[in-house]
Amino acid sequence: MTEPVIHGEGVVMTLGEGEARVNALKGVDLAVHTGELTLLMGPSGSGKTTLLSILGCVLTPSSGVITVAGQKTHHLSSEALAAMRRAQIGFVFQSYHLFPTLTAQENVELVLDVRGERGASARKRARDSLAAVGIEHKAAVLPGRLSGGEQQRVAIERALVGNPSIILADEPTAALDSENGHAVMEVLAGVAKERAVMAVTHDPRTLPFADRIVRIEDGKIIGEERPRSE
Repeated sequence: MTEPVIHGEGVVMTLGEGEARVNALKGVDLAVHTGELTLLMGPSGSGKTTLLSILGCVLTPSSGVITVAGQKTHHLSSEALAAMRRAQIGFVFQSYHLFPTLTAQENVELVLDVRGERGASARKRARDSLAAVGIEHKAAVLPGRLSGGEQQRVAIERALVGNPSIILADEPTAALDSENGHAVMEVLAGVAKERAVMAVTHDPRTLPFADRIVRIEDGKIIGEERPRSE
């Protein structure tokens, strides 16, 4: 197997102080590889979203080592971590996080603008990206006029347009009905053929799309399955 895109080793995360102190993660080891859609599943409070945030370099663990694209992150400055996130990691959220005053195309273009790519080239890349998920005809539409499934597909393409090594998704289907949830998972499964994808979820409808299912409970990995190999 190839080297993991993201690897967490001995990840511990302690939150709060005194009597409110909570050990959210208790020595977690997890590697995420290109070519796989990994589902991280567990009950509420199990630590799955905390782990996603640490692997995505949004949170710094209390202890442990995070490696992204072969580079350890513990010595990096906040500016260097931000640059790493922009270059290597695309995020998809349950609530989409689209800018309401920007069109679908402009929301995707914004990622390219941050990277210094503007003008006709950026517009073409953004439109081609929307075409890849079948919503090019909604390019000029504001998010408020899109369905939940369409908004999530825009959010996925916004995460992808910068060509990251990994997509990290937090409950990507939780706000969607069955039809739209299925469509979004088909998109993520397609993305996983060329890069790494990890989704935090408690939605059983996502299971048929998984190459790998990792289960977490009480801040510890308790097991994993590879349903496609069974």
